[in-house]
Amino acid sequence: MRRRDFITVLGAAAIARPLLVRAESHRVYVVGVFRAGATLPAERRAVFSEALRKLGWIEGKNIAFVDRFAENRIERLSEVAAELVRLKVDIIVVIGTQAAIAVRRATSSIPIVMAPGSDPVEVGLVASLARPGGNVTGLSIMAPEVGGKRLELLKEIFPGASRVAVLWNADTPSSALVFKEIKHAATILGIEVQPLEVAGSSGFDGAFEAAVRERVDALIAIEDPLTFDHRERIVRFAIDRRLPAVYGQREFVEAGGLMAYGVNFVDLMRRGASYVDKVLRGTDPSDLPIEQPTKFDLVINLKTAKALGLVVPPTLLARADEVIE
Repeated sequence: MRRRDFITVLGAAAIARPLLVRAESHRVYVVGVFRAGATLPAERRAVFSEALRKLGWIEGKNIAFVDRFAENRIERLSEVAAELVRLKVDIIVVIGTQAAIAVRRATSSIPIVMAPGSDPVEVGLVASLARPGGNVTGLSIMAPEVGGKRLELLKEIFPGASRVAVLWNADTPSSALVFKEIKHAATILGIEVQPLEVAGSSGFDGAFEAAVRERVDALIAIEDPLTFDHRERIVRFAIDRRLPAVYGQREFVEAGGLMAYGVNFVDLMRRGASYVDKVLRGTDPSDLPIEQPTKFDLVINLKTAKALGLVVPPTLLARADEVIE
């Protein structure tokens, strides 16, 4: 090759490379977001988007979102999951175990990030936390392990508890695991447990009637999209019946509930963004270990405690991450 021709080829390559980089940078990756509930809480959406922005993913520039919700209807889970697969999104972010199971059944190729899910090994989503092995990765909330702790906290703030109702979504496999852990703790603490299974939004009236009929004296509500979306209704029932109650998410306490102990779901959405970033940049989800929470928040509503005639032990207040007065 003559020198002039060689220089011409180099010049063409130099021009082509920036054009190629620009073309790649203009690709818009589509992220499907799927929750079994009615919508994604605004705070979680904002935190998720901001975390992605800090990692270089800007909505409308190089990333777009397709939100889908099953509206707490079990029959819509597979339908919504199939729709996201048909849309050929680049990655699917699932919030909750029900959504994760539905999407995993619909695809074994599109990467799935739980932000978060619950007990992915127990429900068969992954082979192990350290090496998921398939197309599912993300964060686990370790729900069963905290079930017994909530009963202990309830006993601490209400020593007279003897018959505790446990409200849980019968359609969520992980909720059954949490209930099992609570039953185990109840045997040790000498407490009788009354299960209140709810199937869909129409099941709450029957569950509340059963609680009254069985004369329970306290309540635990297991977190999942269904109970979260109906948190104000659950909290109102507990207050009206003067039942000391422990919940799994701080939003229940903000709605007037007595106490919550569990992971910070807003923080988990923030951490979930890092998984999306890694997968979109080429990391195989099977090589991304599933993270477990290391910090659990205890939130107490003193105003509600006073209304229920409860005196919160100073030792419990000292352990609280937040006290609402």
